[in-house]
Amino acid sequence: MGLPWLVNGYVISLAATGLVMAVLAMSAQVLVGLAGLPPLGQAAYLAVGAYTAATIATVTSLGPIQLLAATAGGAVAAAVTGLLAVRARGTTFLMVTFGLGELVHAAANAWAPGGSEGVHTPPVIALPGLPAMVRPGWVYLYVLACTLLIGVAVALLVRSRFALLLRGIAAHEPRVQATGHHPGRLLLAAYVLAGGIAGAAGALSIAVTRYVSPADAAMGISALALAAALIGSGSMTGACAGAILLVAARDWAGGLLAGHGTTLLGLCFLLLAYLPRHRLADLTCRFPWRRP
Repeated sequence: MGLPWLVNGYVISLAATGLVMAVLAMSAQVLVGLAGLPPLGQAAYLAVGAYTAATIATVTSLGPIQLLAATAGGAVAAAVTGLLAVRARGTTFLMVTFGLGELVHAAANAWAPGGSEGVHTPPVIALPGLPAMVRPGWVYLYVLACTLLIGVAVALLVRSRFALLLRGIAAHEPRVQATGHHPGRLLLAAYVLAGGIAGAAGALSIAVTRYVSPADAAMGISALALAAALIGSGSMTGACAGAILLVAARDWAGGLLAGHGTTLLGLCFLLLAYLPRHRLADLTCRFPWRRP
């Protein structure tokens, strides 16, 4: 909370970017952590949410309105594409979501406002009557507040009967179907929820950068979100911590290593691939505030 008074503007902006990626990691964790479906296209719904918020910004700069519109935009996009995605499982689901993400990326390059150059947006206003948030510290506090609200909503979701059914599908789908539930509909609902959360991350992204472009739908962002979810080992808190650590490795530590952030991020992915899952769980359990 006191970060804006302790560090410079660059570090504050990195912290805000880490929070945006934490929200996107929560989106991925809804699918991989609850339903056992690894998504590799969540950046597509972040981009849809960001472009939706940018469109709303031409009418109003109120952040909460942009956030709600972006959430709805991400959910609608996920509802349309999810009809195809939830028919697949395992590696096939991974590849289908990758393909959907690349289609959205290509569509944004071809038809989105500004094309490959992207669109600039005005500063966000947190609440009616307040000035536009220009200073990085105020933007960080706004993004932090929104992230906490989204985190509370996701925590309630994780503790719901719906989440139990999703875990049941991940463990043994035929058994859930035998109880009279429809796994396809449940998974589609989870996919739409995950898309809505990713859309909210898009609105927070333009609050931080005041800019959106097709690069926001790039596969690398989706891969980072999935990696953070895997680091979390089923924990939403662990996924958020993983996202912040990966952003720090890519942008902050990479800057200290003469701009080799991408290399460092690649090494983190290799470590994730070869480190046993129980070791990852042990690492996330070290956070005293972790919740299942």
